[in-house]
Amino acid sequence: MIEPVLVIPDLDKKSKVEADMSDFAMREVLLTKCEDKKWRPVACISKSLNEAKKNHKIHDKVMLVIIRCLDAWRYFLEGAKNQFKI
Repeated sequence: MIEPVLVIPDLDKKSKVEADMSDFAMREVLLTKCEDKKWRPVACISKSLNEAKKNHKIHDKVMLVIIRCLDAWRYFLEGAKNQFKI
């Protein structure tokens, strides 16, 4: 069976955000827990860093990626019935 790449968000299910940052790019994935107890992606974002952001310290880069994904998926996360993890 072929598994879907992205699933439809369900605000009644558990959600979590995974964010990753390197020296050159950032990646965020919004996941939801499905009936089969597996975490499935709902949405994803990736972006390369410009020259100015490449020079930021690592903790500033991590905070940047967290703020970016919370802003992008605010409408999913604010309506969630369960707490979500970052």
